[in-house]
Amino acid sequence: MANREQKRADRQKRKARGAQRREELAARSEARNQAVREQLEPLAEDERPTVVTIGAAIAGAIALAVVVAYVAGAQVNGKRPAVLQVITPAFLMGMASYGMWRARYWAVLGFEVVLAFLILAAAIGLVGATSAVQVLGNVVLIAISGALFYFMIKAMARIQMPERPTRPPL
Repeated sequence: MANREQKRADRQKRKARGAQRREELAARSEARNQAVREQLEPLAEDERPTVVTIGAAIAGAIALAVVVAYVAGAQVNGKRPAVLQVITPAFLMGMASYGMWRARYWAVLGFEVVLAFLILAAAIGLVGATSAVQVLGNVVLIAISGALFYFMIKAMARIQMPERPTRPPL
């Protein structure tokens, strides 16, 4: 019986040490995060990080290309796409372009989601690639999208999400 109680006591000590270790790691991590935050310079009025400007230009070019291709009569799998299939991505990319041009957090975050899906799709395409051209195209797409994604993270930290105004209690 004493052996069982000893094992239980040892287990509780290990759990307590684990919780204490997690608290120490969290405190160190928060200290590092605070040091990095202090090194960041907030954006000046009407300032926009270069990578966000590049992202805005890319999103605007995509929106424009979708509309121009539709007007030019482009076909997908032998059929002309429905108007809604053209308007939706053009509108979303146009809004992302406008938002990034204005250095808005939501726009950069939304564009990063698009980049994440693009990286994922290119990785899946890399698995199914049957020629060197397909492999090269997917690797280049992953590299460019990954670099944009990485540099936009720091830009997002500088843009920083504004605090929501709190409503007075009813």
